Amino acid sequence: QVQLVESGGGLVQTGGSLRLSCAASGSIFSINRMGWYRQAPGKQRELVADITRGEITNYADSVKGRFTIARDNAKNTVYLQMSSLKPEDTGVYYCYGELIGGSRWWGQGTQVTVSS
Repeated sequence: QVQLVESGGGLVQTGGSLRLSCAASGSIFSINRMGWYRQAPGKQRELVADITRGEITNYADSVKGRFTIARDNAKNTVYLQMSSLKPEDTGVYYCYGELIGGSRWWGQGTQVTVSS
């Protein structure tokens, strides 16, 4: 099993920045990919960014150039640096860890609110 704990959400004005963190514990040696999804009110959960253990990254088009995902394998932590935030970035951000066998584990979510 894997436990994921997110932190760093909050309220920020348009154009501001936030950094999310997600610390993993448990069967961490089986984690390959880690990343972030978000869910806005009334919308489906969507991928924001993810990163493999080898640090290959992938971003949603809507966040490219504004968000940066990074991973510290020694600390079993993944980060999401968010800059130039827009109101449409508002939502609950969920961290996930994907094991080598393909199963996924999720964090509890952290709220990000961008005011206009």
